[in-house]
Amino acid sequence: MKRFLETVGAVIALAGVCGVVRELTDGWFRFMGLTRFLTENVWFLEGRELFANIVIAVLGGVVLIVSDRVPKS
Repeated sequence: MKRFLETVGAVIALAGVCGVVRELTDGWFRFMGLTRFLTENVWFLEGRELFANIVIAVLGGVVLIVSDRVPKS
């Protein structure tokens, strides 16, 4: 379970950081376009894509912190 949470947390954090970079470069950086689908297709996130990507990156960090507290099994 610990390894799974570490992997999921790392992927979520990477996706969030890539989304932030994509928003700051005005779409020039297209790596990991997953965040584009998460933020542009949700009606209440229109105009708040940068904030949503920051939240996604922080959520990935939280999952990584939680994975450190899970006992290794």
